[in-house]
Amino acid sequence: MTLSPGPKIEVIDRVIGVADEDAEMNAAIARARATLPVFWASFDAPKGSETEHSLKVRFSTAGAVAGEHIWMNQVKKLPSGEYAARFADTPKNLPGKRFGDLAAFRDADISDWMFMRNGKIVGGETIKPLLKSLPKADADALRARMEQP
Repeated sequence: MTLSPGPKIEVIDRVIGVADEDAEMNAAIARARATLPVFWASFDAPKGSETEHSLKVRFSTAGAVAGEHIWMNQVKKLPSGEYAARFADTPKNLPGKRFGDLAAFRDADISDWMFMRNGKIVGGETIKPLLKSLPKADADALRARMEQP
C-alpha cells in the first residue's frame, strides 16, 4: 500500500501525560469508542464539508503499561479487517517511528476519532480532558475550533 505522509494535523502540539487510571480520560475514551460508528459513517461517505479523518490509536511501548496514544491520518481499511494509517505527529515512545510513517493497528487499539466539518473538529473526546492542562488562551482557541453538540 502506498500512502504519502500528507498534511501534519496538530490538535495539541505537545505531549501531555495522563495516568492509566485517570477516570476523566477513560470516560472520554469510552465515549469515543461508543460513537465510533459516527466516524466510520463519515469516513465511508463524507459530505463535502467533512475532511481530515483521523484516529487516535494506542501503541504498546516498552516498559509502559498504557502505551502511547497518538493521532493517525490517511486511514485505510485493510482486507484483513485491520487498518493502516500514517503518524500525524512524531511518536515520543516508539523508537524508530516518525511523523508520516505507516503503521497497522486493530479496531481494539482505537482510542478516539475526529474529522473536520465546516472547519470545526467533530469528535476528539480525548482532547476535552486535556484542555485544563493547557494555557487558558490555547485551551480557548482549541475549544473554539471544536464543533459543539
